[in-house]
Amino acid sequence: MNNNKILMPEELLDLRDTKTRLSYSHGENIFKQGAFSPYVIYIVEGIARVYLETGSKKHINLRIARSGEFLGLPAVFGENHYLTSAIALTDTLVCMIDKDSFGRLLKENTSFAMQIMSHNLSSERRLINIISSLNYNQMRGKLASTLIYLSSDNFAGEGVFKLLSRQDIADFASISLESTVKFLKEFNKEGIISLDGREINITDHEKLISISLSS
Repeated sequence: MNNNKILMPEELLDLRDTKTRLSYSHGENIFKQGAFSPYVIYIVEGIARVYLETGSKKHINLRIARSGEFLGLPAVFGENHYLTSAIALTDTLVCMIDKDSFGRLLKENTSFAMQIMSHNLSSERRLINIISSLNYNQMRGKLASTLIYLSSDNFAGEGVFKLLSRQDIADFASISLESTVKFLKEFNKEGIISLDGREINITDHEKLISISLSS
């Protein structure tokens, strides 16, 4: 999402004066669930994994965030702590933007605010899909839904699968590591996917969709 096109020069200057650029190496936490949230975070370069901590060493991977996306937006609307965690999947450059300055910008620039709302709608749709999969899909269906998401056009050219371990994929599907490995092998044998190290290529997208809807 390219936000510079809808921000006025003086608004960009205001953000420049209230932001700090930070670099994170692959595997570093960008922010942690429950930590104080004084900033909205804009990804300048890189890819991050956003996840929800659900217990001791347990979590659900929610989505992949790319350059041009904002994280921590609930901070603008009164949340004093981050509701999720984010970890860098690649070397990542972010801008930490003061949440009060960001909130003023949303009030003053309706076009920008609408774009942020559109982005939030997309994130909400992703959460609804996760909840639906958790409630209704069996394990094969959960993994199929995860593979469809991670191979979507949104991540074309990003090489997402190479950045994720099998445990990461299991945490996206909310199934065990053992089941993930088992079903990946089954999908590979059935000609639905092909495996090459960490890389996963979808070879029968329609079949994968069918499994996600019926399992």
